[in-house]
Amino acid sequence: MKIGIIKERKTPPDRRVVLCPKQVIKALNNHKELSIKIEPSDIRVFSDQSYLSEGLELAADMTDCDVLLGVKEIPVDNLIPNKTYIFFSHTIKKQEHNRKLLKACLDKNITLMDHETFVDGKNTRIIGFGRYAGIVGAYNTLRGFGLKYELFNLAKAETLLHKEDLIYRLKKQYFPPIKIVVTGTGKVANGIMEVLDGMKMKKVSIEHFLTQKYDRPVYTQIGVEDYYKRIDGNEARKKDFYAHPELYESNFERFTKVADILMTGHFFKKGAPVILTKEMLDSPFNQIKLVGDVSCDVDHGPIASTLKASTIAEPFYGYHPGKGIEVEFDHPAAITVMAIDNLPCELPKDASEGFGEIFVEQVLPAFFNGDKDKILERSTIAKGGKLTERFSYLQDFVDNKE
Repeated sequence: MKIGIIKERKTPPDRRVVLCPKQVIKALNNHKELSIKIEPSDIRVFSDQSYLSEGLELAADMTDCDVLLGVKEIPVDNLIPNKTYIFFSHTIKKQEHNRKLLKACLDKNITLMDHETFVDGKNTRIIGFGRYAGIVGAYNTLRGFGLKYELFNLAKAETLLHKEDLIYRLKKQYFPPIKIVVTGTGKVANGIMEVLDGMKMKKVSIEHFLTQKYDRPVYTQIGVEDYYKRIDGNEARKKDFYAHPELYESNFERFTKVADILMTGHFFKKGAPVILTKEMLDSPFNQIKLVGDVSCDVDHGPIASTLKASTIAEPFYGYHPGKGIEVEFDHPAAITVMAIDNLPCELPKDASEGFGEIFVEQVLPAFFNGDKDKILERSTIAKGGKLTERFSYLQDFVDNKE
């Protein structure tokens, strides 16, 4: 089997790569029947020379490869018919802007697998950049706090190489005794907490967070059962919420009365109740001054202050709680918002190395063991010009009949 590591062509450019040089070597050592070649790229965080120095093959022609491996969506015109592609297609939630991409994969007889759909037998995701979104998101949010209050001006994350560089710079700054609430319990939230714990910020219980005053910065972590409640007053349960979100409403206002910063790491499904509402933000009791919306669900998402995604170039904007409109991030009345939707791009070296390690250890073997754990089967969205049974719900989306 021959894998081609393709050049990222999406705009804005993404410097990440699924397999860095050392992981290509590891993959080749693990699987003697495997060959890999790399398409030259002038933007990749690992230079062409770094691959050549390991004795690896660089070639512009990918037509002889069986599997083409990338990170972000591939322009339709660059898709080679009758190949297997693996990349983040951003199609499984019926994302309108990628309808043409999915249709092109079907028309060109492409077998499409998606990093997002690599799941184990319990439907738990195997691979992703969520941890790095959390790490960079926490740094950016605290950087925004420094800018908002003119306390410090940290370097942009994109100018730094490693998580340790981010934490080192944060540890050198003075923070007043602020309170931070972190939503979620998965990889994104864990990435956020890696930074807060690395700064030696104290983690406190929800009860103490809501009732106690501190002389140092503190944070608490909350899950579904903490920021939602059942409308009928019965006990909130995670499984019950996922099965019946319509029976729930937000229970987050108690946190808005005491927290200075919100950092989001939750998973949100369309149709679930809003977590942080316009009314909460406009309340005279609201204390939240800055929202780091790492989860960044735009278009009727759960965080009312997230009017749009921000960018690496312009990471912050202001939300005017009285008017519900965008203003300058440092406007006197503004709640500052950080809502970048491609945060791992700012730490491409760390993110690529971490992602590739999991890909080599947990995904790649499936190509050589007969897919005994059905990892590839579950991941495949399209094959033979048709949607697979698991993703047949996308047919109306492809046909534009919704």
